[in-house]
Amino acid sequence: MNVSKAGRLTVLLGLTAFVVGVSWNLSYADGKGIFASKNCGSCHQTEGPATEKTFDDQLKKKGPELWYSGSKFKKEWLVEWLEKPTTIRLLKYNSVTEKNTEKHPALSKSEAGEVAGYLMTLTAKEAAAAGVTEASTPMGKNLFQKKYGCVGCHSVKAGAQKVGGVSGPDLSEAGKRLNGNWVYAYLKEPKVFKPVKRMPVFVGIINDNEMKTVAGFVAAQK
Repeated sequence: MNVSKAGRLTVLLGLTAFVVGVSWNLSYADGKGIFASKNCGSCHQTEGPATEKTFDDQLKKKGPELWYSGSKFKKEWLVEWLEKPTTIRLLKYNSVTEKNTEKHPALSKSEAGEVAGYLMTLTAKEAAAAGVTEASTPMGKNLFQKKYGCVGCHSVKAGAQKVGGVSGPDLSEAGKRLNGNWVYAYLKEPKVFKPVKRMPVFVGIINDNEMKTVAGFVAAQK
């Protein structure tokens, strides 16, 4: 039976797609397996939505939730951070007084890539693209530092220096790790991601345009 060039091409493309798909699924499985073998689930929640109802529920958690990590993080940063972890919170998780002295376990280069691949599959529909422009505008700076006082808890860059508080995560390089659309979703629908938290709820206080501007400002910090 003769097979046309177009037919052979179709078969070849189909096989290529199959191999790529198999490889991706293996990577996903490997990353999930490594995550489990390292007991990462003892500190990080990978299934959503959030279920905590009281501060006591929140205080039981040892680390940030990861069930929406694919929406929240930029993969390149996540791979690098898993291999060479750095401190994001100057204060211990769930504390506003105790200094963070804990060191997050480091993964090998290959492990970091596999685990990051798995974590990037964990997404939240609420953090879909919303048209946030990641830009450090004067308006964004004014809203963040003056009008809403976010700088009281979070550090950002001011030239070569950093300014701001330390009770919340350091945002001076947030643009390397956070997606602007997720920052916006976190501000707009906080109960989806963190129903119990110390950070103020800005729903009804900040209008939608300002939320996007603040989110863009945060995601532009690099």
